[in-house]
Amino acid sequence: MTDVVELKMVGAIGVVTINNPPANALSFAVVKGMDDAIKAAMKDPNCKAVVVTGAGRMFVAGADIREFNLPKPADVPELHDMIKGIEDSPKPVVCAINGLALGGGLELAMGCHYRLIAKGTQVGQPEVKLGFIPGAGGTQRLPRLIGIGAALDLILDGDPISAEKAVELGIADELVTDDIVARAVALADALAKTGGPRPTGARNDRLSGWDATKFAEARKKAAAIARGVEHFTAAVDCVEAAATKPLLEGLEYERKTFVALRDSDKAKAMRYMFFAEREVAKIPDLPKDVKGAAIKSAGVVGSGTMGGGIAMCFANAGIPVTIVDVTDEQLNAGLKKVEGLYAGQVKRGRLTQDAMDTRMGLITGSTDFFALNGADIVIEAVFEDMDLKKEIFKTLDATAKPDAVLASNTSSLDINELAAATKRADKVVGVHFFSPANVMKLVENVRTAKASKETVATVMNLSKALDKIGVLVGVGDGFVGNRMLHVARRIAEFMVEEGALPWQVDKVLYDYGFPMGVFAVNDLAGVDVGVAIRKGQKKLYQGRRHPVLMDKVAALGRFGQKTKAGWYDYPEGSRTGVPSSVIEQMIVETSKELGITRRAFSDDEILTNYLAALTNTGAHVLDEKLAIRGADIDVIWHYGYGFPRHRGGPMFHGDLVGLKKVYATVEALHKVYGDWMKPSGLLKQLADDGKKLSEYTCPIQT
Repeated sequence: MTDVVELKMVGAIGVVTINNPPANALSFAVVKGMDDAIKAAMKDPNCKAVVVTGAGRMFVAGADIREFNLPKPADVPELHDMIKGIEDSPKPVVCAINGLALGGGLELAMGCHYRLIAKGTQVGQPEVKLGFIPGAGGTQRLPRLIGIGAALDLILDGDPISAEKAVELGIADELVTDDIVARAVALADALAKTGGPRPTGARNDRLSGWDATKFAEARKKAAAIARGVEHFTAAVDCVEAAATKPLLEGLEYERKTFVALRDSDKAKAMRYMFFAEREVAKIPDLPKDVKGAAIKSAGVVGSGTMGGGIAMCFANAGIPVTIVDVTDEQLNAGLKKVEGLYAGQVKRGRLTQDAMDTRMGLITGSTDFFALNGADIVIEAVFEDMDLKKEIFKTLDATAKPDAVLASNTSSLDINELAAATKRADKVVGVHFFSPANVMKLVENVRTAKASKETVATVMNLSKALDKIGVLVGVGDGFVGNRMLHVARRIAEFMVEEGALPWQVDKVLYDYGFPMGVFAVNDLAGVDVGVAIRKGQKKLYQGRRHPVLMDKVAALGRFGQKTKAGWYDYPEGSRTGVPSSVIEQMIVETSKELGITRRAFSDDEILTNYLAALTNTGAHVLDEKLAIRGADIDVIWHYGYGFPRHRGGPMFHGDLVGLKKVYATVEALHKVYGDWMKPSGLLKQLADDGKKLSEYTCPIQT
């Protein structure tokens, strides 16, 4: 045994307790300790049965995935072998699931002969969210307990279920509302006298009813769940093995599948993202005793798409919010749109009418800025005009209560300028919600030069309260995400000027895993909006080549989906664009005007150039201390721009390709596109030193 596993005799029952806080993860030490404890209990003639449980409020939250890439000590058995040893034990083994049992934790529980579960806990198989499948018997034992269809639902969904549902399905035998260990000891004692082992792997009565056709249908549905990854269909294959092979053969098939997936680049990327999104909340210079202010009420200036969406975020979190706009007409239109969005959720069954009524009751409107004087935070969400925003901040400074935080939802403007327009620069920050704000998980929290640590803590905590992923960034053109997108989009447009076509570029990015390509996104957001943003980026274009195609698309009155024509044509009633002959002709003519002889671009060249632009610009962002970590950039790009999770983000991608190779691509593109692709000094330094962008950390610029 080890320090993290204890075997204690309670009468004739050996109680094995896992104590590896905070999650009781199945580390090498825990697996070794469990194996030793079970073997010791089996050898002890005074031990008649065993109870397995967890210390504290957890049973086992899963395997220790930090050890996946570490060599396993020679004296530590494989997890699946340890669990099989429990299943084969000659004495009854009762599992007291006292808290969360996920992944390997549920697999451990299923390896026991009987399972009790505490009220209020949850169980599940979340492995698909990390790029692999259950690898310690989950795909073999779960179908034997609850049937093939229910097992596939649980494995492919990845979300946990309640204790009550676990009992209903047959994962657990009994729901316990009091001392679960005492109840488990009593059950184990009774089984030692009148019962015996009940191996899950020997229970085959629930494996019938599925033929090859049903499994083929399940594979088709699984393939549609997550484009570009294989582990969903692999999970179906393994459950089919449970239904068609003896247990040992099924376990062997599952193990081989698990190892291949676990060691794949896609699974490594997904594990990396799992940890990265947990790191973003850690601010190196923010002391733990700085808690920030509690946000009990909020205000929003602007009732448009962003303002209304932000207000919904507060209402969804149970926080009262007041929206202010300049006219009753605009305000009422904004409130009506919010009501319509909620009504749509009710119609689709995602929200009850009572819940909608409660949330709408938390949203009030006014045309008077003094209506915001009780708010703990006020967020400005008007269109991107610096002069207008300054006037709003001056007004808010005079009308909001003295300790209120004033925030801007700007996507690119200098928030330090806005702070300078007030007498409370220490309480001014950016909170860049991504559109639609009520749907997208990401918020770039922008730290201004004079923002206090308390203000920073306030907005970071607010992101959690709103169920958002908040990433702290510095003030710079486009902050982090849009700064990178601006450059990569320019490179995409240049490639179209030189010979590619928008739909070829978009297909390449879609096939890589993005939900949409850059030109389709431009149509969705509005070509006219993109042109307006560029007009505010004059500094970016000084001495640089200016892409001209977007301006020409807008000049044709093609503003995207809202006009049923942009880069693409949009047939009546469809939001899916089709290639436009008008745009193709315009592109070819523009190339001639620019004196460019068009050439063919391969898909690989398009992808390589686009991703190199992202990685290089991300390195510039880090070098300028606009982000704390390379991993923070990847979180921003996943949650804000749909960078495929199984690719890990542009920084992780650069590391995977090799930074020397990326730098060579950037150098070549620099010769063609000038300062748009100016090589990052940090990129070169890390490439020369053999280090990784995804692991790079720097203090944020303040």
